[in-house]
Amino acid sequence: MTGKLFDVPRRALAGLCALLALAGVIMLTAMADSTMQPLPASAPDGEFSAERALRHLERFATEPRPIGSRAGERARDYLAGQLRAAGLDVRVQRAIGANTSAGLASFGQVDNIVATAKGSDPTGTVVIAAHYDSAAMGPGASDDAAAVAAMLETVRALKGTALRNDLVLLMSDGEEDGVLGAEAFVREHPLGRKGGVLLNWEARGVSGPSLMFQTSRNNAGLVETFADAVPHPRGDSTLGELYRLLPNNTDFTPMAESGFTGMNFAYIEGSSRYHTADDSLAHLDRGSLQHHGSNMLALTRALGGADLETLAADHDLTYFRIFGTMVTYPNALVWPLAGLAAAAVAGLAVLARRRRLLSLPRLAVAAASGVVPLLLAAALAQGLWEVLVAWRPAYDGMGGLLHRPQAFQAAVVILAALALLCWYLPLRRRLGPAALAVGALAWPAALGLLCAQVAPGMSYVLTLPALFCALGGTAAILLRGAAPQVTAPQVTAPQMAVPQMAARHAAVFQVASVTLGAVVATALLPALARTAFDGMGLALGGVPALVLAVFGLTLLPIVELCLPEHRQSLVPLAAAGLAVLLVPIGLARDGFDPANPLRTHLAYVMDAGTRTASWVSADAEPPAWTRRYVSGHDTTPLPPGYARGTSLWTGRAPAAPGAAEPRVTVLGRDGDTVRLRVTAGRAARSVTLRVERPIAAATAAADGLTPVSVDVTGVRSNTWPGEIRFRGLPDTGAEISLRVPGTDRFRLTAVAETDGLQRVPGFVPRPKGVVAATREDGDLVAVTRTYEIGAR
Repeated sequence: MTGKLFDVPRRALAGLCALLALAGVIMLTAMADSTMQPLPASAPDGEFSAERALRHLERFATEPRPIGSRAGERARDYLAGQLRAAGLDVRVQRAIGANTSAGLASFGQVDNIVATAKGSDPTGTVVIAAHYDSAAMGPGASDDAAAVAAMLETVRALKGTALRNDLVLLMSDGEEDGVLGAEAFVREHPLGRKGGVLLNWEARGVSGPSLMFQTSRNNAGLVETFADAVPHPRGDSTLGELYRLLPNNTDFTPMAESGFTGMNFAYIEGSSRYHTADDSLAHLDRGSLQHHGSNMLALTRALGGADLETLAADHDLTYFRIFGTMVTYPNALVWPLAGLAAAAVAGLAVLARRRRLLSLPRLAVAAASGVVPLLLAAALAQGLWEVLVAWRPAYDGMGGLLHRPQAFQAAVVILAALALLCWYLPLRRRLGPAALAVGALAWPAALGLLCAQVAPGMSYVLTLPALFCALGGTAAILLRGAAPQVTAPQVTAPQMAVPQMAARHAAVFQVASVTLGAVVATALLPALARTAFDGMGLALGGVPALVLAVFGLTLLPIVELCLPEHRQSLVPLAAAGLAVLLVPIGLARDGFDPANPLRTHLAYVMDAGTRTASWVSADAEPPAWTRRYVSGHDTTPLPPGYARGTSLWTGRAPAAPGAAEPRVTVLGRDGDTVRLRVTAGRAARSVTLRVERPIAAATAAADGLTPVSVDVTGVRSNTWPGEIRFRGLPDTGAEISLRVPGTDRFRLTAVAETDGLQRVPGFVPRPKGVVAATREDGDLVAVTRTYEIGAR
């Protein structure tokens, strides 16, 4: 039994029509998921205007604003002044924020701007949050100045509106160095400890729609409000499930952990400019700013006037958009829908078996072998990335987020199709098209059941395609059985015309039923692959490739229609050739130029004791500008504990006169705990302490601020195992206590860090078309001193 689910005359034409219809679905979905058109300054007072918000950006978002910088202070003063002028009660919370990761304790002096407006009859507090600091490498016009400017324009648009609930605007500091401001807010500020409904706004690119990509648990009331209140809702519950798998966080993370309920928003397209000098006003998509602000204003009005107590829920909702409509349903339906999809696939298998289109052994082999195209597609996509990095090492420093990746993304699509064909064609004659088509649907159905258990909000993107494709296949088989068969030789030509016409109509309906069954898969899976491309880049190209391979499994009856009658082996050869051809096309198109710059890492390191200085680069293959400063891999001149990584490029450098130098004084020792006084000079913004032994705990204190203690687990990789950072170090320094278990003596290297390399003699700025890489120690003057911490 090696039959087809259905067969029709003019197969190629039918397959082409089906593919064109599904291509139209993909285009319609992409259009429905686009961002908004920006409104001019002449827009009505009660509406959000991107042009009005842009005027604020021009005042504070034209230069980098890292924590502790003078530019950060200027931005703080401007923003606080605008909020006061709008009539809000504004306070600046100065505190020490803290965060930890493996072997690392991060601290920072933060200045959070907290503005409040009392509600008329409050049932709770609505908190709008965004951070006003930026990464040190760029002005952060999108990340996160756009959201901060949107807050100011939202306050203006709300003028004269009496909100029922209390409103808090939190413009946090130190987010880029480990969500330090938000951590200090929830730990020390009364409003942070009070909790409320949080709307946090972010960006991981410079364009695209504002996506609601994360919620707190038990989000039913919040999602319903979002779906009803926002005029152009974007985002789905799949994003939240994927985000939990990534090693990222935002200000939303510590606030949600402390008890806030809420939603997190960001736009993520154009991510090659993220955390670089090109995150600037010139590259900011005004439509993305408009989308951010329109959503912010709508939700502030809705939540500001709602009874917030009614938002409490004991369950989550699955939510997604399809054809411009937001669909929501409680997660209690996830398992029934997943079970229904599995039952529909099983029913299709039973029907196909009864119609003698497949045998159960062949179906079992087909289903089991369906993992092959999934794994092969992911492997080919990851292999493509390795080829690209080997050919162009500068891609490695971009983390897969390329300027013009379209040709490479198309290659991933072709490679996913190639993986599918390399599995399908050899098994087609042995197992039959029907067995392969039905067995293939077992994978989205099974993965939907798996997601129902481990990631319920993501189950729909697999369950619904499996369900509707199974129903479409079932309808095609039933229609095939309903088609009249004309075989009697005595039937005249006119008598044969009627059943032949009915057969042709049945064939049309068969193709239509399979095509309609694939519409849901076509609307959901390619859109998910596109989001994965935008959010993860080609370095994790195996993820969108896997999604595309699942999509391909749902299309096998249509693939069968499109295959030529003869020389079918030429199809995968053509796909492979096209994928190979796309690589040089992509490399030629994605060359670096002033509009799409190359990233390079460079730092200056000087030992304050010996006055020995070096240039350091972590580039895999430094470009010509960087090679002015580095020439080899000799790390022996670097101070103890400074080197991080095993393949650093280095070069001799002149001593920098007048550079800020660190000073460490031992104040006392109590068992394993050493208390230090650390200063770094007025020009230095930060200090880092690297310890040659693992640390178990650290405490930071500064004049007039509450000390903060954190536990530390694990060790740093490729450097000394313990590290403590203090960003935004006060001019008077800080008191640092660290616990180093199991040792009497250890070395500690203190690093005073000053932004910019202009102070170094002989430094020549980067040319156009070259920008600083995103590594945290880039473009820093790092002056070190190494200390021997003695026995107690």
